[in-house]
Amino acid sequence: MTEQPQPGGPAVESGRLRVAVAVEPGMGVVTVAGELDHDSVGALDSAFDQLTQAEVSRVLLDCRELGFCDSTGLNALLRARLSAGEAGRRFGLVAPGPQLQRLLTVTGAAEVFEVYPDLDTARVDT
Repeated sequence: MTEQPQPGGPAVESGRLRVAVAVEPGMGVVTVAGELDHDSVGALDSAFDQLTQAEVSRVLLDCRELGFCDSTGLNALLRARLSAGEAGRRFGLVAPGPQLQRLLTVTGAAEVFEVYPDLDTARVDT
């Protein structure tokens, strides 16, 4: 059984993906490191689920250390964005790397995400 990420708790590892959740004033930040694919997407879904109870107006996915994302991971990001929107929250990606940027561009998904170069920029965008 995979341990569930807790807001403000330690990072959780699932296969080749490490996920951590932090709640800051007004926003939840999910940080991922490693590879987001079919085998590890459950940990990311669990992290987003943890934030459903948090009183935040935005959810950010910090991708600085995400080295790989496949179509299963992209679908998880799209679901998280949709879920955030349905809850009246904004959803953004922070510092997606070249591989994720290419995946977003090729699939046309780049147009639906707010993308920030770093967390500091994302924090000041209200």
